[in-house]
Amino acid sequence: MKKQFKDKIVLVTGGTGSIGSEIVRQLLENDARQVRVYSRDETKQFELTYRFQGNTRLRFLVGDIRDKERLRMGMEDADIVFHAAALKHVVSCELNPFEAVKTNVAGTQNVIECALANDIEKVVSVSTDKATDPTSVMGCTKLLAERLVLSTYFYQGKKRTKFCSVRFGNVLGSRGSVVPLFVQQIKKGGPVTVTDPSMTRFFMSISQAVELVFKASSLMRGHEIFILKMPVAKIGDLAESVIELTR
Repeated sequence: MKKQFKDKIVLVTGGTGSIGSEIVRQLLENDARQVRVYSRDETKQFELTYRFQGNTRLRFLVGDIRDKERLRMGMEDADIVFHAAALKHVVSCELNPFEAVKTNVAGTQNVIECALANDIEKVVSVSTDKATDPTSVMGCTKLLAERLVLSTYFYQGKKRTKFCSVRFGNVLGSRGSVVPLFVQQIKKGGPVTVTDPSMTRFFMSISQAVELVFKASSLMRGHEIFILKMPVAKIGDLAESVIELTR
């Protein structure tokens, strides 16, 4: 599965995030010729430089997926694109819906159009289970991003670029995930805040998330949505388990 990246030039949008940086790490381990980290945050890029000890196959590009021209330049001569850049926090997107649309929807459109313009081989877009029957701004924008990826069939003509999406559950240990929040609340003496203890969520680890991305890239034929079979747990049970383990 991972041999597909040997001697390839790969661009990762949101490459300094929890998922993006793990994608970058595993690409470097699997002989990608060059890995381009495309993100807005130069501080996180600086930190990633030290994490990978100045690996010469790594390139850092400061840019926003909202900036189509910069994105187009970043994709020049690339083979594969992993699109992990997004506004993903539910509350933040509720409070800033216009910004969520600009990044999650218009930004994804920019990724698609730049990939077609640069004759990219494959594009794998990271989505979320919140795109299923969405009730939040974040879920709605990610659903629309998925639809854009699926609808490339009507726009690409004879271009070779293949597109697909992968849906994640709650990625344990990623930035903004619930477990680190619970741990922080417990260390401060509580309380652990749970909106509804009976609410269920699907969970996966960061390594499982990246494995899904790579497997999708290997299996894709174009215009699919890949979903990992994930364990489900009630938030109340998860909170009690974290409390027990953190004591």
